[in-house]
Amino acid sequence: MLYLLELFDSGATENNHRAIELNLICQFNEYDNFWAIFAGVNRYKFTKVLPTAGHSYLREIILHKYDNSIEYRVMDLNDGNATERFLFQLNEAESKNMSFQGLNQFTGIEWWNKDGNSPFPIRYEIEFSHLRYAQEPVEMPEVDKGKNIERVIFKPYDALVPNKDGYAKEYPVSFDCANIKDGCICYTVTNGSCRTGLRFLHAR
Repeated sequence: MLYLLELFDSGATENNHRAIELNLICQFNEYDNFWAIFAGVNRYKFTKVLPTAGHSYLREIILHKYDNSIEYRVMDLNDGNATERFLFQLNEAESKNMSFQGLNQFTGIEWWNKDGNSPFPIRYEIEFSHLRYAQEPVEMPEVDKGKNIERVIFKPYDALVPNKDGYAKEYPVSFDCANIKDGCICYTVTNGSCRTGLRFLHAR
């Protein structure tokens, strides 16, 4: 699974943070699909835009604070920019303590299946690119905020920090070709071995 993960400040106070799992994953098995996930639960299976080896995809997760919703978008950049979207409406309990503030963002690979005592090797070489976060313009009128994604300002991340989850001693991947592409950090994931994630700093 290739996934994007966000952790939100959902605590009642600034010192009380609770993580909420928010993913837009790409699943490769006999049921190849993109999935929208909130709070660790599959909420929507994309059926119009499907993962295909060799294609490039733009994945977006947009938080709409004005109506307590989360928008998931997937665009196939090799198929005429075919786009599929899913709007997840949070109920009162889900949105009560959620500040819609992203604290940590993750990008990477997750294993669910194992072959004996070791995980399956990855099937494809993958490039992660155009890693950006979105921020609404300050001058946007309050009534219009969040309603038009084209008016959102996207800014590139300037650093990647490795993470070690403690669940395995090593993973069967290597991180290569870390560089800047179109002003954004990019890197590839191939077969190999690593104990932590990638560290990269974009000096501006």
